[in-house]
Amino acid sequence: MNIVYKRLTDKELDIFIRMRINQLREEGATENIDLVPELKNYYKNHMADDTFISWLAVDEDNGRIVGTSGISIVEKPPYFSCPTGKIALLSSMFTDKSYRRKGIATNLLEKIVTEAKSRHCGTIQITASDTGVLLYSDFGFLKSNNFMQYRL
Repeated sequence: MNIVYKRLTDKELDIFIRMRINQLREEGATENIDLVPELKNYYKNHMADDTFISWLAVDEDNGRIVGTSGISIVEKPPYFSCPTGKIALLSSMFTDKSYRRKGIATNLLEKIVTEAKSRHCGTIQITASDTGVLLYSDFGFLKSNNFMQYRL
């Protein structure tokens, strides 16, 4: 197994979207709607303006994408713990089941954190799946008890 890491391009977008949907299903999503058009539109637009950045893990032996990551850069008014107001929302962290526990997610996370730093983000936020909590905790992410959401 020889894993290489590369930035997501339009060429890999269809596979990336399939993996994103697999991730959402694995995390328990049961809605029965076609997300592909909306995901494709989102990624194309935000990759073009550099507000969505993704790194992929590729098994060089077979050319398969085996891991994904991504950050969406958003801005809000600056505050004391984030004086730039730039926040990286981490998403799309997914590793193919047969490639897990090999350091791939950690390597992808390191690359995406570097991307957030280079764009002067003051913080990275994620809503972690149950399986992802250990990865993020080990990396240094802290749990927030006051995260709330209102669905429209």
